[in-house]
Amino acid sequence: MSITGMWVEKYRPEKLSEIVNQTEIIGSLEALIKNPIDMPHLMFSGSAGVGKTTAALCISRQILGEYAKDYTLELNASDERGIGMVREKVKKFSRFAGMAEVPFKIIILDEADEMTSDAQTALRRIIEDTAKICRFIFIANNISKIIDPIQSRCATFKFTSIPEEDIIKRLEDIAKKEKVKIEKKGLKAIYDYSEGDLRHAINLMQATASLGVVSDTNVKASAGLSKVSDVDDVLKIALSGKVPEAREKMIELIKVYGMSESDFLKYINSAVFKSKHEKLSEILQVIAKYDYRILVGSNSEIQLSAMLAELANLE
Repeated sequence: MSITGMWVEKYRPEKLSEIVNQTEIIGSLEALIKNPIDMPHLMFSGSAGVGKTTAALCISRQILGEYAKDYTLELNASDERGIGMVREKVKKFSRFAGMAEVPFKIIILDEADEMTSDAQTALRRIIEDTAKICRFIFIANNISKIIDPIQSRCATFKFTSIPEEDIIKRLEDIAKKEKVKIEKKGLKAIYDYSEGDLRHAINLMQATASLGVVSDTNVKASAGLSKVSDVDDVLKIALSGKVPEAREKMIELIKVYGMSESDFLKYINSAVFKSKHEKLSEILQVIAKYDYRILVGSNSEIQLSAMLAELANLE
């Protein structure tokens, strides 16, 4: 395998028509940009790795052409969540200045649902004041965290998870171009782990390819799936009342082995069913409660620790 940088960037679509799946959305967006002046502000929602950011970048390139780089501002709102980012970066960029032959500037706010309410309120005023020279594209996993005045000013598109056959076909195409040996079970394992997240799937295949053949065994090694059985142990330890020990093992899985908090919850949910515990329904309700708390923005480490403590009290 040659050293080619990140495959996820190397093979990122350049045009809307190249985006995997999302056929109806792409058709609607292509119709909107035929006459850019009439294009509204846009909001893309949906889970990670399904094409939201790629679609926004494609729109920028297709509308602004050679001027895309100079007249597009792309910000990750989860990195700079506050009102300072709105005032210093968005407001400065959105001010009118001698523009080339472009219909407007484009501001892409990725993970916009992580912005504070104050920042969103300040942004609302900028959207109103710059309507003639700017278009905003908001990207969010959880649209309910965006304030209503911003939502009402946008045309919203809900991106869906990418089906297994489409992800595997895309992986096969990339593997062929990169001259990587693949096995069907290996690609199936990548899909199972990525759960419709194409970006994650491509990154996982690249990591696996560094081990040699993209096989089921190598995928599990690359993804850290070999540590999944340790989640079963965390559940057993917590239910036995040993909270500090369970928390220590949970922190190790997340901090040392790179297991995400959402994956930890998914695996511990599976572990509950495997355990056939007599209090199965109560355990599941506890897990669901803390999953929701993390989803709405609570500190994940604190919530997972509290979850283990509550599980310990069930015994």
